Amino acid sequence: QVQLVESGGGLVQPGGSLRLSCAASIVNFAVYTMGWYRQAPGKQRELVAAITSGGNTNYLDSVKGRFTISRDNAKNTVYLQMNSLKPDDTAVYYCNAGYGSIRWWGQGTQVTVSS
Repeated sequence: QVQLVESGGGLVQPGGSLRLSCAASIVNFAVYTMGWYRQAPGKQRELVAAITSGGNTNYLDSVKGRFTISRDNAKNTVYLQMNSLKPDDTAVYYCNAGYGSIRWWGQGTQVTVSS
């Protein structure tokens, strides 16, 4: 059974940092494109960052220069380092694994940026 388990969310002050982790119980993890999505109350889920099997990355414009996605294929884990956090970054963050038509989602972790 495939599981994606996110961790690292929490409450942080504006300007602070958090590091999200997603541990995936997926065979052949390395071939998957891994992504972080977020959904704020009343808004649609949006792609924040993604990293391909080859290590190519792309980011939502509003997080460029502040967030960094990375992966450790030996640990079946993808990370999202979030710096200079803003209140607008407040959302539930979801991990996603994709390969062809296959999509897996984690349960989400809450990130709240507030003073």
